[in-house]
Amino acid sequence: MIDIKQALKEIRGAIAVIDFGGQYAHLIASKIRRLGAYSEILLPEDFFKKNIEFYKGIILSGGPASVYEENSPKISLRIFSLGVPILGICYGHQLIVHTLGGFVKQSKVQEYGATSLTLLNSSLLLHGIKQNSTVWMSHADEVQSLPKGFSVVGYTKNCYYAAIENSEKKIFGLQFHPEVYHTEEGNKILKNFIKICNLSDTWNLKSYLENLVQFLKTHLENKKVFFLLSGGVDSTVAYTILSKVLDNEHLFGVLIDTGFLRHREIQIIQETLKKIPIHIYIEDAKEIFFQRLQNVFDPEEKRKIIGELFIEVQKKVLEKFQLNTENWILGQGTIYPDTIESGATKFSHKIKTHHNRAPIIEKLLSKNLVVEPLRDLYKDEVREIGKLLNVPEEIIYKHPFPGPGLAIRCLCSNQQKSDSEVIHNLSSSIRQIADRLSVEIFKLPIYSVGVQGDKRSYSHPAAIVFRSREDFHKHFDWDFLFDLAREIPNQYKFFNRVILHVPNSYQKNFNLTLKESYLTKQRIQLLQEIDDIVYQFLLEKKKYYEIWQFPVILVPLVDSKGKESIVLRPVVSKDAMTADVYRIDLLLLLELSERIYKTDLISNIFYDLTTKPPATIEWE
Repeated sequence: MIDIKQALKEIRGAIAVIDFGGQYAHLIASKIRRLGAYSEILLPEDFFKKNIEFYKGIILSGGPASVYEENSPKISLRIFSLGVPILGICYGHQLIVHTLGGFVKQSKVQEYGATSLTLLNSSLLLHGIKQNSTVWMSHADEVQSLPKGFSVVGYTKNCYYAAIENSEKKIFGLQFHPEVYHTEEGNKILKNFIKICNLSDTWNLKSYLENLVQFLKTHLENKKVFFLLSGGVDSTVAYTILSKVLDNEHLFGVLIDTGFLRHREIQIIQETLKKIPIHIYIEDAKEIFFQRLQNVFDPEEKRKIIGELFIEVQKKVLEKFQLNTENWILGQGTIYPDTIESGATKFSHKIKTHHNRAPIIEKLLSKNLVVEPLRDLYKDEVREIGKLLNVPEEIIYKHPFPGPGLAIRCLCSNQQKSDSEVIHNLSSSIRQIADRLSVEIFKLPIYSVGVQGDKRSYSHPAAIVFRSREDFHKHFDWDFLFDLAREIPNQYKFFNRVILHVPNSYQKNFNLTLKESYLTKQRIQLLQEIDDIVYQFLLEKKKYYEIWQFPVILVPLVDSKGKESIVLRPVVSKDAMTADVYRIDLLLLLELSERIYKTDLISNIFYDLTTKPPATIEWE
């Protein structure tokens, strides 16, 4: 893209983020920019090929590898003799220790999610941080001993070397992730690092937008863009940016109706976009999407087929309107989480393939036939740019909705039959909480996608089931339930998600069986109906804008009558890279559940209690 360093005369330098493949490498860079300093992402081998005098600080990112592995990514020792501040995060923290003579090995207890940081001694990096603040962990390895010159400045319950530093050389290491929203004092920690680098207040998002528009004017000169709109904030903001660059004859917006949109979604999108105004063409492609996805159960295969079908339908629309494909390129509202979770960096692991990163689109990208104005930004940044562009608030704060739509919220299975099973051999800590709540822990015979230690996991959900409806009302306690949701994935590798069973008035026993199921119009219509009940409930109770996203998932776990189950998945997030669970008021949860049960369409309701990590927000 445009050389921002040349365009912004006031910039005094940058912080280099060395990317070791962590899910949060770009999140670190974007957070640094939002906190007032320019940042660039570089691969380890590329750092010394750049004008290193421009970099006034260095951050070593997280990554899925272990530093003691033979082929794990490394950094040159020269970096520690440059005299600039260095901050290692997660893998980067361990790499500093390993490279400079300390010791790193596999953790006895893996940590995913929130924990409390206890401060020790004074610290340049942790200056002004309150005692016992919440930090966000995602690691399977940990530091065991420090190199010479380093000291511990913070620890957690399961990680003694959680924060270390060499104050003389201004080298710092954090096992936790300060860049994520759920690290309570994360912004203050990163601001401290920016200050140590002497780069405070040298960058802002408004300038980025101005330079982005200028770049696109140059890059898209004499080009025409065929843009795929979804009606969500990403595609709408991206389209609005392009409308500032291209005239109407050079920009064509189309919304493809896959059959996997929400109830009345097409009408709602059309009404909202007219306010901008954006006029789009609707292509009805429901039949071909259902036809191609018939008997497909694998989530990755679903996403691949959907991504390819978007391009196939796009070509049909181009032909229908006699648009010369040689002169038109594809436009998308892709944001960074879409690319990083698809394994877009050299050292990263694929978590899931987003539809806009299907192989056919990757080929177009390699030929410079795709424009994605927001591909380096995160959801909260996109929303800020939307405000600068005067995009209506109902679009800016609309819940994110995946491009494949309800197709990836409708779980499929090719198995004939498999029953849920109770877990008896629980650890003493988990058994103590389970007995306190009067619950059993079940292993469900389905799978969901997770992200643990920057790696993809495809594992079973664990279900927390109260022994009776009376026990549910008598012993229900959010704190204990979330303790279980945190401890179960930490102690059992075959679980990456924990969900709570919400009983109805008539259930006596918990007994669910996996049923062979695929994507059908009937299942999607069932999901649309339940999803709309949840949506209307949130609006009625004025809770919609308290929640960042609320997926409703249909799972092929059936009772004796063959009725399926659903999972409610409300989360709170800023950027989709991490997420916390929305703690709905118990009375509201019971009221919503009763509305769903009264339809007599669903056998069981679950409430997802899992943070990201170890689970992803979506189930597929």
